[in-house]
Amino acid sequence: MELLRRHPENPILTPRADVPWEKEAVFNPGVTVHQGKIYMLYRAIGEYEVYASSLGLAISEDGVHFQRFPEPVFSPAEPYDRYGCEDPRITRLDGRFYITYTALSQRAFSGRGNRVALASTEDFREFKRHGVILPDLDDKDTVIFPEKVRGRYVMYHRVPPDIWIAYSDDLVNWYGHRRIMFPRSGLWDSQKIGAGAPPIRTDAGWLLVYHGVDKNRVYRLGVALFDLDDPSQLISRPLEPILEPRERYEKEGDVPNVVFTCGLAEADEKIFVYYGGGDKVIGLATVERKELLDFALRG
Repeated sequence: MELLRRHPENPILTPRADVPWEKEAVFNPGVTVHQGKIYMLYRAIGEYEVYASSLGLAISEDGVHFQRFPEPVFSPAEPYDRYGCEDPRITRLDGRFYITYTALSQRAFSGRGNRVALASTEDFREFKRHGVILPDLDDKDTVIFPEKVRGRYVMYHRVPPDIWIAYSDDLVNWYGHRRIMFPRSGLWDSQKIGAGAPPIRTDAGWLLVYHGVDKNRVYRLGVALFDLDDPSQLISRPLEPILEPRERYEKEGDVPNVVFTCGLAEADEKIFVYYGGGDKVIGLATVERKELLDFALRG
């Protein structure tokens, strides 16, 4: 039985056929709370012949119904992201919103050319590009913690097929890279794993929603719990996923059998998990905060 509950209006965002830059797909959104509203940066695909992702902005007062901006707010502009800005994750730190994203610098889909880049903004209208922050790694799925731990910034990132940790004093230069979580043979996350949304601080530890892929290339979501003072230390990791492809918009799409999250938001002790379905649309699933933590502690 899945822990997350899909919203009855799913998918909550779909491509708009009359909008060229997002006519084919909208998916894998990062989210945050700003000025009492949910701000969503979502990945958008226009013509498949080009297949270069840009980021659109959508804003919601209830977390379900979003107003989209007519043009992308962040698009390929530098040599390191000339072929796409993908899968944004948003972390608020020191009054600014920091966005990690996968910067695609090569057309070949061989795994080469994926680099983690960083941008920041105060208003989601104007962005500062900080460049590639993990230049030596073929890397994706990077999330920055919402606060310092022992005086340092912390990130989780994915060196295939594992989740790694790293530290920084300035958010640009990262060090201390090492593996902290890896695929589990014979389970739903047996082939590769990656961080989803930035971790949530709880009294029991850092709660991480992550994705896992099995031998049949099915993407599911799971949860893990890490130590508050040393987030390299895994406390608990349940055997079961919390969401798996079940609905048509998850089982079909540009990439079938995919649920993939980059962002979640909290309101009234409830967690809103926004996810891409089939690399085509955006869905919403919810869970009570206590319910998710209790599940994580079972692992």
